[in-house]
Amino acid sequence: MTTSSRTGNTGNTDPQGTTPQGTAPTTPALLRTAAELDALPRPAGAERAVVMTMGALHEGHATLIRTAREAAGPNGQVVVTVFVNPLQFGEAADLDRYPRTLDADLETAAAAGADAVFAPGVDEVYPGGEPQVRITAGPMGERLEGASRPGHFDGMLTVVAKLLHLTRPDEAFYGQKDAQQLALITRMVRDLNFGVRITGVPTVRDPDGLALSSRNRFLSPQERHTALALPRALFAAQDRLAAQQALHERAKATAPGGDRATGLNKLGEARAAADAQAVALARPNGAPAAVRATARAILEEAAARDRHPLVLDYLALVDPADFTEIPDDRESGEAILAVAARVGETRLIDNIPLTFGALT
Repeated sequence: MTTSSRTGNTGNTDPQGTTPQGTAPTTPALLRTAAELDALPRPAGAERAVVMTMGALHEGHATLIRTAREAAGPNGQVVVTVFVNPLQFGEAADLDRYPRTLDADLETAAAAGADAVFAPGVDEVYPGGEPQVRITAGPMGERLEGASRPGHFDGMLTVVAKLLHLTRPDEAFYGQKDAQQLALITRMVRDLNFGVRITGVPTVRDPDGLALSSRNRFLSPQERHTALALPRALFAAQDRLAAQQALHERAKATAPGGDRATGLNKLGEARAAADAQAVALARPNGAPAAVRATARAILEEAAARDRHPLVLDYLALVDPADFTEIPDDRESGEAILAVAARVGETRLIDNIPLTFGALT
């Protein structure tokens, strides 16, 4: 994909949709066809940023739009796409169930600083029916979410490629909550030489820790209580890794030049003695196994509940480059701890980035 400048906006409207302090947000232009999108004037000398969604916008989407707005600057342009992509749904019932809330989405997009919302129909995106030629996600798209939802990532990449070509942004923003999706889009753009920057935005969470998702609205209060096991498991694993790495650092400080077992034993902390010895004797330190075990214990507890149990799909500690499992002997490097589970009829995903060997 290539990007090119077009003529700037004419007339008295503000194409950037900026909102002076104390005034109501400008209603973004609603575009329904590729022709209308193509006729949208690009900002002269500034960038176009795009946020792709399937609608049912929430604060997580709003954060993406605000981030795009800040990156594009007051003279830039932010386009939000709203399209429920049928190629990403394995069952027609899931597609039909997905919420459509375009009027509310326009309000959210306006408040967050969008200039235009591109909300095409299925016939506009796939005028000849389902496309015969598609983007394939390859081996990385067959793991985790791809294994649970065959063909999902092929459909996702196909529509992202189409929307990138239609919107022609300088930069596109995606949430890190969908970590495998973000990794695949980044890889597609690199492998196929799309002329666009891909930027990930950290996961936005409710005060109780649950990652924001359009699917959360389907959870009953009791099911939501069960679902909180997902973020609890992830953050407990993160804390476990931090504690283990800090323990090694303290051991080194206690016994400079000595081995880790000696240093840990000199700490003399009864509460951590057994754990410290196990960590010290592990070669390498066994942090990946400890991370997995910590998270799994919390998820198994939620799965054992009599009412509204959690049904685990997967818990995986993976390399962010290709989503292959991290081996137990990994001592350093980046990783993603990812989880997917079903509570009632609602399937949820979440993840957290981890760094091994931050303290050595």
